[in-house]
Amino acid sequence: MATRSDKLPATGQDDPQTPDPRFTSYQTPLNSRYASNEMKRNFSEQNRYETWRKLWVYLAKAEKECGVKIDNANDDNTTGEITDEQITEMERNISNIDFKLAAEQERKVRHDVMAHVHTFGEAAPSAKGIIHLGATSCYVTDNADILIIKRALDILLPKIARCISRLADFALLHKDTACLGYTHYQPASLTTVGKRACLWIQDLLMNEQNIERARSDLRFRGVKGATGTQASFLQLFMGYSDPSSKVKELDNKVTEMAGFEKTYGVTGQTYSRLVDVMVLNALAALGPTATKIATDIRLLAHDKELEEPFESSQIGSSAMPYKRNPMRSERICSLARHLMTLQASALHTHANQWLERTLDDSANRRITIPEAFLTADAVLMTLQNVTEGLVVNKAVIDKRIKEELPFMATENVIMAMVRAGGDRQECHEKIRVLSHEVGRNVKSGLQNDLIERIQDDPYFLPIAEQLSKGTSKGGLFDPSTFIGRASDQVVEFVKEEADVVLEKYGNEMLEEKANLRV
Repeated sequence: MATRSDKLPATGQDDPQTPDPRFTSYQTPLNSRYASNEMKRNFSEQNRYETWRKLWVYLAKAEKECGVKIDNANDDNTTGEITDEQITEMERNISNIDFKLAAEQERKVRHDVMAHVHTFGEAAPSAKGIIHLGATSCYVTDNADILIIKRALDILLPKIARCISRLADFALLHKDTACLGYTHYQPASLTTVGKRACLWIQDLLMNEQNIERARSDLRFRGVKGATGTQASFLQLFMGYSDPSSKVKELDNKVTEMAGFEKTYGVTGQTYSRLVDVMVLNALAALGPTATKIATDIRLLAHDKELEEPFESSQIGSSAMPYKRNPMRSERICSLARHLMTLQASALHTHANQWLERTLDDSANRRITIPEAFLTADAVLMTLQNVTEGLVVNKAVIDKRIKEELPFMATENVIMAMVRAGGDRQECHEKIRVLSHEVGRNVKSGLQNDLIERIQDDPYFLPIAEQLSKGTSKGGLFDPSTFIGRASDQVVEFVKEEADVVLEKYGNEMLEEKANLRV
């Protein structure tokens, strides 16, 4: 029996003459560094060809149940019918794939499906005559792709949910933590750390919805024949009074065995490659979301307000020992950039499918679809890891607020003076003059002492008590009075939107941690 391809290759330690293929031939970094074992296994050669064999079993079972008659399909099959013994032998050998034999056959016939038909027939000789009966190559290739894509989407969805879950916890924890808001990357009105995280969550919720929709929209190709007319399957039932209904029954049975309720109503030789476009659109849309989140973290890390996890033995730079580079967030941006570019391949592939089908989709899809899923998987694993260890440096945030808030709070001072009987225009002029003086000082590297200047000016004596509280609770410069409904918005958003989606996944699935190898 062949070694399963989802296991690591031999290291060559027992035989020094055997080179380790991990180090003597190219491997995509998605496989060697970034993607999860479950996603790699899903797109492995072993899983792909096992899925082909399962599809051949489904077809044989359905053909038997529908009463397909065979003429001399095998010397031992004298009944003219597909037998349980043939199907059992096929089932026993689903994982028994002789990859060496398959490679030899493909070199000979230049056709991967026929090479594996032959290889499966060698493993299950009693069934050799019924394997692939009535089918075209796309019966296994396209239907297997749909099954593998469906499983891949099932792998991704909980990972998105975990990122949402981690950020929801983070948002609630920091719902009241006031911080500078930024527009145009310039200091703006205050927000809270938790409210900002909710902006990230909202995008992820849309991604979850898009990917869930792509999954639920998937249909099975079914048994459609060489150009989608089902002509070859109709021939199998020509002895029946209504062969057309038997073909529909066969199609329905195989579809149900594969775990689908619907097939695509019409196909050419393949299912429409627009299906791949829709799936890769949903995956590609993860790219800008992840990039936006990771870039925000990188910007805030520059200001030391927020940091991604950093292990005690981690090295930030080979030359600068003090560095704490946001390498995980940078990796997210790097991988997400690749993910966003893969969408274009699916668009071009669908656009260039002539009539019922051309084969220029094949090589492209073998690369594009697995890479898109492996990349999305790596992005989400890294994002989950980052969101599980975000560090908020509140002292730095408070210092930044203190530097900028006095300018933002001048309207509060004006209103307090008016309430105390002052003239608005006169107060406005006083603060304008003081603000400009402080602004020049700040640009010269001095501290923002606007609050102190206002407190020291006799003009503001009527509100001296309020001014004396400064940035403390109840003071005119209290940051909590500048965040509006941010705290309430966080609570409402998490409860009404994030939690509703997370309920679909259950605690056990959400609790799984992200483990990065590098």
